Amino acid sequence: MTGRVRRLLPWAAVPASMAVGAAATAALGAMAVGVRRRRRWSDPAGPRKLALPPGVADVVHTDDGAELALHLAGPADGPLVALIHCWTGNKELWAPVARRLVQLGHRVVLYDQRGHGSSTFGAGLDCVDRLGHDLAAVLSHLDARDVVVAGHSMGGMSIQAYVGGHRADAAERLVGAVLVATAARTLGRALPAVLAERTLGDLGFGWVRTGRAGALVARGSLGRRAVRGHAHVVRDALAATPGDVRVRCLLAMAEMDLRAGLGRLDIPATILVGTRDMLTPVRSARSLQQAWPQSALRILPGAGHMLPLERPDDIVEAVLRAAATPREPGVLCS
Repeated sequence: MTGRVRRLLPWAAVPASMAVGAAATAALGAMAVGVRRRRRWSDPAGPRKLALPPGVADVVHTDDGAELALHLAGPADGPLVALIHCWTGNKELWAPVARRLVQLGHRVVLYDQRGHGSSTFGAGLDCVDRLGHDLAAVLSHLDARDVVVAGHSMGGMSIQAYVGGHRADAAERLVGAVLVATAARTLGRALPAVLAERTLGDLGFGWVRTGRAGALVARGSLGRRAVRGHAHVVRDALAATPGDVRVRCLLAMAEMDLRAGLGRLDIPATILVGTRDMLTPVRSARSLQQAWPQSALRILPGAGHMLPLERPDDIVEAVLRAAATPREPGVLCS
């Protein structure tokens, strides 16, 4: 990987950014040794891995023609938690967290973000604000109240776009937020479209999305105690996301700076980040904490970027704390 590409994409998906240049190829042997050593570690996702808790399917139609695939699980009268997944992910990546929350009596809603999983892309994505509008549409469709929203990576950006662009609605509906391995700002400027297309488009480095090589490269998004199956999950989710969706979401995230919209919020938030997160590192989490009033930062030693798979219990704990925190809705800080 060249130094220039690393500087341009320090927060982008490791499976894509590590594909650039001969350095990634040279690293595969060493990574293979690490994977063999990690096979003996237990999987925090459990034997059911990406199996969602039993529930019902639904669809939300957005104002630009996208169809967002929803999954609702848990008791109808349980406290509601919305789980929003990462870039090149899908709602199944939240399964280990969703199952735990349902077992604890919560109602859980998960949805595939536009262009991902079973959701359509609508008019596409030119700005991360569009993801905030999507979350607003989901919560409105459910007429949700007293909700805890939890977002991983791009899902956390969706939450930030929502609370910044729909302040009154968020103040009315949310009791708390859990921001998992995410950032409020990445590059803060446009990324050359040709670079994004060459690294992440369908004509780019396709070998990082298939086979053993793809799994080894995907390992870079995981922490110290990763298990091999998680690398396969990351690789397969990346491969399943259409190339134009990968590219357009990347370009939108590159330009975003959501910090200004977070001021004066009266919605408590917990920010979780792993010390081995190379995509949205601790410094990004600290910047987000400074921008979001009433936020607390928790740093997880040894954890990587894929916390819904690596550290589901820590996320559940943060959600339970958020749900138990009393708050008067409809209030903004002066």
